[in-house]
Amino acid sequence: MRAALVNRDTLYRHAVALDLGASIRLGEGELKSGGAARPSILADALEAVFGAILLDGGFGDAYAVIERVYAADVSGADIEAIAKDPKTRLQEWLQARRLPVPEYTITRVHGEAHLQTFEVACRIAALDVAATGTGASRRAAEQAAAARAYDQATQSTQA
Repeated sequence: MRAALVNRDTLYRHAVALDLGASIRLGEGELKSGGAARPSILADALEAVFGAILLDGGFGDAYAVIERVYAADVSGADIEAIAKDPKTRLQEWLQARRLPVPEYTITRVHGEAHLQTFEVACRIAALDVAATGTGASRRAAEQAAAARAYDQATQSTQA
């Protein structure tokens, strides 16, 4: 669960919700290139804020802030689903059925070099399943594609 809560995508989502990008001081070049909206910068900045609160106010204050930021994530958490990322869950599901692992292919990369969006296809030939996902990184796009492929695969085997 911890890994799911502190990954870049989750940190980025919370940083955006807090409008943290508006408070980050960046150099002129980074500002012009959209650095205040870049997922890696926002995720790192939120981690830095949590660390600063810990150093300034102590463990209790840091715990209270982090608990408030993550309250919705934790209260509605499906521990079984959080325990495994979508790629792992899909691969284990396939292996349990003695099926080959899926094939991931980058189908498109667009956007400026500093703010790219990746599109990845996940194909499970044995089940005739193909799904796509997008994300700010190749890994995030693969995870999104795997989640969709898992949904398709489990629905097709129930029919």
